[in-house]
Parts: sequence; structure tokens; C-alpha cells
Amino acid sequence: MKRWWSALVSGRSAVIGVPYAWLLVFFLFPFLIVMKISVSEMEAVSFKDLITVADGAVSITLKFSNYVFITEDDLYFLTYLSSLKYAAWTTVLCLVIGYPFAYFMARASSTMQPTLLMLVMLPFWTSFLLRVYAWKGLLSENGWAYELVTGTGLDQLLASLGLIPAPGQLMNTPFSLVLGMTYTYLPFMILPLYSNLSKMDLRLLEAAQDLGATPFVAFWKITVPLSKAGIIAGSMLVFIPCVGEFVIPELLGGPQTLMIGRVLWDEFFSNNDWPMASTVAVVMVLLILVPLAIFNKYQAEADGVRK
Repeated sequence: MKRWWSALVSGRSAVIGVPYAWLLVFFLFPFLIVMKISVSEMEAVSFKDLITVADGAVSITLKFSNYVFITEDDLYFLTYLSSLKYAAWTTVLCLVIGYPFAYFMARASSTMQPTLLMLVMLPFWTSFLLRVYAWKGLLSENGWAYELVTGTGLDQLLASLGLIPAPGQLMNTPFSLVLGMTYTYLPFMILPLYSNLSKMDLRLLEAAQDLGATPFVAFWKITVPLSKAGIIAGSMLVFIPCVGEFVIPELLGGPQTLMIGRVLWDEFFSNNDWPMASTVAVVMVLLILVPLAIFNKYQAEADGVRK
């Protein structure tokens, strides 16, 4: 009995320990290195030691001027705000588009669901970079999407909303940036929603109809609350990577769509200011921890309700 219990405990510890070890090695240690660089003084191609020992005395030198500079320079504040804004818009659009997709997939016949699931995952069979470049061609002049938008007069509406600077100019605008990110991250919204909606007990909807609820009322008061966990999970999977996105803003965005990923690139490779770049990265991670904490809170509440 003791041998069986020790084997069970060791197996459970291994299952729990391996993910924690992975996070420790590939997230915490690199993050601590980046944090160390952010408070270090740079000398040519090296960094000064934070802890030095001289004449029997230990001195610790931490440079927080980069963090102070971020709070004083409007460029970084506006860039963080812009990144959060575009990430939020992308998340909302993915939710509005993805929820009907996931709902239809969850209510489809069991024989059709694998096919629909494969169609959602089909874009992952193509390189992410190639798909973004494809949108660059579609939105350029004489592109299929360009002809559709300008032919229907939708570009005038986009210009009046300030999403493009002028009718007919679709590339390097907030419109092209949000469109590219919505297309790229839409499957990350659909899959958690589908997983959640497919497990819902349909007898609850039948009971609501028997009590006189209309289909819309039953959907709003039963389906939506029960899919809250999927909504939050999908939103986090879209919002968090969108905040630090670099490739899509670089290829589809423009100067007016500056995001924090581009600032990081400039600080690292154009200015060669690694402490400042590390400071920007640390602040970005701290910003991302807020939605992660919200997600964990709702996830814990959902687990408590299920128990």
C-alpha cells in the first residue's frame, strides 16, 4: 500500500512539476535576465555588474532611470495605449465574428463537427508570414479586397470614421492593421468558444422554452452566461499576443499605427539601447499580467461552480 501511494505521489508530482519546471526555465529565468538588463548600466557591448565587492564592502547598483524616463516621455505612454487599443478592438471583432462560428459548430451534427473544426484550423497549415503578406497584396491597389471595398463605397465610410486617411488608401492604416490581426487570431477565439459551447447541456434551453422564454432570451440568459469561461479564455488568447505584435503592424500598419513591438525592435536594433528595450519589455509583461490575473480569477470561479 505504501509503495502504491509513493508511486502515485511521485507520478502526481511529476505531472505538476514538469510544467512548472518548463515555465521556470523558459519564462522566469529569461524574464529575470531581461529585468536585470533593464536596471543595468551599459558599457559598449557589455553591462556593469549589479553587485560588486571592493575592500570587503558589497555594493548594489540599480539604474531605475529608464523606468522614470518611460513615465515622463509621452511617446511610450501613447505607444502602450495604442497597443492596448488595437488589441482591444481586435479582441472585440474576433468575439463578434467568432461567437456565431463557434455556436454553429457546436450545434452542427456530430459528423460535421470534425470537418468544421478542420476548416477553422486550416489557415495554420500555411505560414503565418505568408498569410500576412497575402493580405498586403489583397489590400494594395488592384487587389481583390481593395476592389471590393472601393467598389462598394466602404472606403468612404472607413475614411469618415478615421480608420483610413482618405478613400482608396487601405494599406498602412489602422483598418489594415486590425483586419490583419483579426484574421490571424480569429481561430484562437473560435476554438475555446467551441470547446465550451459543445459541452453545454441543451436541456436547459428546452426548459427555458417550456417556461415561455423566446429563443433570444434563452440565448442571452442561458447560453451566454454558460459560455463566459470560453469568452474569457478566447479573449485572453487574442488580446495578450496582440499587445506585443510586431510582424502585422510592420507589414500592414503604418507610422500612425505604432505599437510596442515596433518600439522594442527600434530600441534593440536601431538605437542599440538594450537597457531601455528591456525596460519597455518588462513594463509590457506587467501590463499583460493584469488580464492574466482576471482570467485566473474567472477560471477559479468557474472551477468552484463546477465543483
